[in-house]
Amino acid sequence: MRWVWLDRFEEFYSRKSARAVKLVSFAEDHVHEQFPAYPVFPHSLVMEGLAQTGGILLGEANDFKEKVVLAKIPKAVFHGHATPGDRLDYCAELLELRPEGGIVALKALKNGELMVDAEIVYAHLDQAREDPLGVKNFVFSKEHLISLLKTADGSYRAGIKGASDQTAEGGSPPGQI
Repeated sequence: MRWVWLDRFEEFYSRKSARAVKLVSFAEDHVHEQFPAYPVFPHSLVMEGLAQTGGILLGEANDFKEKVVLAKIPKAVFHGHATPGDRLDYCAELLELRPEGGIVALKALKNGELMVDAEIVYAHLDQAREDPLGVKNFVFSKEHLISLLKTADGSYRAGIKGASDQTAEGGSPPGQI
């Protein structure tokens, strides 16, 4: 994946749900470009962060053996804007997992309040098709996920379940990786 619009994962329950965080900052050029007099985090990038959270949850459910792509967004309701200084929590719940893809319910909470309520349908690309873009251009891997989880203040646990389910890989005590 070329651009990751998540800062970290705070929860990750394999084949069930995930919660990722994005902290909106004045240092990001795109918050100044849409409305120069009113810095705002573009809704398209909020949707991208939600899509990445859900896509990673779906990809991990099959140990990243399938190429997961966004197929459609049947629902996306916005209840405001995010501005620099806001914390966005991207909450994903896996609703359906099938051989051809899956459906994920998503919410973006801005400082604890509902900002976006969405649903995204993902598809698995046919493994027999040659990928014209190259796998490394857009497919998220297990190594990417582990790297993001390890940045969540040591909350990564073997099996990618929850922060308090197991001790860290390698037998380290919780909070140390």
